[in-house]
Amino acid sequence: MSTASVSLRPGAVLADLLPASRVRDIALVVGGAALTGLAAQVAVPVPGSPVPVTGQTFAALLVGTAFGARRGFLSLALYALVGMAGVPWFAGGTSGAGGASFGYVLGMLLAATVVGALARRGGDRSVLRTAGLMVLGSAVIYAVGVPYLMAATGMSLGVALAKGMVPFLIGDALKAALAMGALPAAWKLAGRRG
Repeated sequence: MSTASVSLRPGAVLADLLPASRVRDIALVVGGAALTGLAAQVAVPVPGSPVPVTGQTFAALLVGTAFGARRGFLSLALYALVGMAGVPWFAGGTSGAGGASFGYVLGMLLAATVVGALARRGGDRSVLRTAGLMVLGSAVIYAVGVPYLMAATGMSLGVALAKGMVPFLIGDALKAALAMGALPAAWKLAGRRG
């Protein structure tokens, strides 16, 4: 199948512009997990919070959007499983499922799936739709991560929001701005307008 015929198919995501094959899909899933693991190493501690600012949330949302729901889910599932098995590629070189920030990893898995499904419906074709996609993806991450943080640390909801969400909102806005420029531009380069 040619790249031109793939790009014109309704419901395509950016990864579908590559020639279809099982090897492509495996490489994308492994590459998406690795990208998320590498981005997690960009970790800046937040004073008073057990959760650092990282690049992994941006990577997870980008992987989900560019790869679609199935490959996005598989990439983040691989990332989570390998990290749980002991590979130190969670935030700041950690691993395992017991940390206070592990809920955010689970949230990223769900968020990659949600934004991937919406990207198949054109959610990444314009600046405004991409902004909405990134906001929704971030909300999904917080919806899982903050309650997990509460359970892991015994924090109240107010404290968990203050330490596990509020300090990250500016960074999330910057990540959304990057995606707002990058994803629609990639579609324009591919000759596809939404």
